[in-house]
Amino acid sequence: MAEETAPKSQLRRAMGFWDVLLFNIAAVLGPRWIAAAAHNGTSSISLWVLAAVFFFLPTALIIIELSTRYPAEGGLYVWSKEAFGDFHGFVAGWAYWIYTFFYFPGLLTASMAMSVYIGGPKYAWLASSPKYLLWASLGLLAIAVLFNIVGLDIGKWLQNAGGAATYVPLVMLVGIGTYLAMHRGSATHFSWPRLWPEWPPDIDKLNFWSSIAFAFTGMELVCAMSEEIREPHKTFPRAIYASTGLIAVIYVLGTMALLWLLPAEQIDPRNGVFGGISFGSAALGIAWFGMLAALLVTVGNAGGVGATVAGVARVPFVAGIDHYLPAYFGKIHPKWKTPYISILIQAVISAAILVLSQINATVIGAYQFLVSMSVILYFIPFLYMYAAAIKLAHRADRADGQAVLVPGGMPGIWIAGSLAFLITLGSMVLAAIPPGGENKVLFEAKLVGCTAAFVGTGLVLYWRGARKKRAAGL
Repeated sequence: MAEETAPKSQLRRAMGFWDVLLFNIAAVLGPRWIAAAAHNGTSSISLWVLAAVFFFLPTALIIIELSTRYPAEGGLYVWSKEAFGDFHGFVAGWAYWIYTFFYFPGLLTASMAMSVYIGGPKYAWLASSPKYLLWASLGLLAIAVLFNIVGLDIGKWLQNAGGAATYVPLVMLVGIGTYLAMHRGSATHFSWPRLWPEWPPDIDKLNFWSSIAFAFTGMELVCAMSEEIREPHKTFPRAIYASTGLIAVIYVLGTMALLWLLPAEQIDPRNGVFGGISFGSAALGIAWFGMLAALLVTVGNAGGVGATVAGVARVPFVAGIDHYLPAYFGKIHPKWKTPYISILIQAVISAAILVLSQINATVIGAYQFLVSMSVILYFIPFLYMYAAAIKLAHRADRADGQAVLVPGGMPGIWIAGSLAFLITLGSMVLAAIPPGGENKVLFEAKLVGCTAAFVGTGLVLYWRGARKKRAAGL
């Protein structure tokens, strides 16, 4: 036992309330989701509200309960293992880790597409340049990895800067959009019927619906670092409640503001926020405002990458300590006290996926494949998390200690868990539907093939590790 706990005992409790709050904003909030929602039109407003009420809030309540009942390094991996045993814990943790291989490239390319506005509208063409997006994305990944290897004492400042630098430009967007809508009118007509999705829905737009749920995920990420948080029983509830409200409000207001500035068909689903800010700031004669916003959000996206690197790398780190992954995953850097092997492996594979995703695909098509792949893999452990919350709620020790429980007793946990579970499952199905304009056969083949290959690799590693554990009597 001493051998297993030694690596975790070297971790430093470096994060407090503001660190966790800003970490959550950096991990969850994404300007690209506002751009994608605005591109989809005014019906996205109702989708945001519905997802916030029936998915985001229940998820936040469940994460608060699990993180305060089981504040252990590994987060979602530990919760799933506690509820369903080692095998299911590993499957949840493995899917949670490998989703980042696809999430990082999508986030990185969107981030670099936004960064071109730092130089003003004349550089906007770079957002459609595969070569620029590839090399700039690799550079941003390298920066995030370096910051997190040298330790949370330093790495947390990238996440803190990222949280603030993500939120401020969206407030700028809301301000510009509100002013121009009041003085020049809205570029988009809003009416009650147009706020709701068409029924029956356009099959080519169903894939987007899963992105709305995906945009509200990431709050569980910091819980994977529970043993690096000061007073987690107090810090998690306060920080999660605060960040939940801030994120939900800015998603709705940001989408509305972008549609006040530009019609939906003119909004790029990756970098449309900065197209809108640039347009609005130019109309007001303050073009530098748009460049400042682009600079801020580039820092914000770097923080988002850093937050994901920091949080998710703890899962294979703990799995390595548990002997289900090779032992080197559980190694701690002798100087900086971080799981540096997990972080480096994560970065190398993500970089390879970024390169491979460009093969035989348009920039938009490659980006959408990465998003769909991320949603499917990421939501597998979410299904485990909701089911684990319900199962663990039946334990007699639920009300013991300092845990902050889902309101409503047993009916409350069943309602929250079931709602979030069903929405998650539905989002996975929708993510598998190819978007319009793509080769549907190739899209599905890549999606199914990659999912099977990566999950299958994890199962092989688990059975190999389990066999070795039994042979060693562990």
